Amino acid sequence: MKDSYEQRIQNQFGAFCVKVLKNEARHIQREYARLRDQEKSLGELTASELEQTAVWDKHFMDEYVFDVQGLPVVVNGNILADALAQLPEGKRDVILLSYFLGMTDREISEKLNIVHQTVSKRRRATLKELREYLVKEGFEWPDE
Repeated sequence: MKDSYEQRIQNQFGAFCVKVLKNEARHIQREYARLRDQEKSLGELTASELEQTAVWDKHFMDEYVFDVQGLPVVVNGNILADALAQLPEGKRDVILLSYFLGMTDREISEKLNIVHQTVSKRRRATLKELREYLVKEGFEWPDE
């Protein structure tokens, strides 16, 4: 008697599981059908529809790369890049090596084959020039 009772419970549980699985499969099929009705393949879109859905990445749009003694130096910002581009190569190299590559005056003097004091003087004079250019372009300093 006990075996038949256990068999009946197992059969009921098996039937219940099959019923749950069938219902879940129907639910998934309905969900896929609903998504198919709402979604449109990219191949079916016209050129104007594709243009409307496009998102342009602006991350690299204001990035400029300067070459300093064979080293690429990336500068972000149009105003700063324009200001640096206006400088003579020697002055620009000192600023880029110092502030963008983190080199010391001694390292810069060795890299550019110039006197240590010249690096220091160029950097100070160039910073002044850059500040004047940026102020002229409308850049406002936070501490003023």
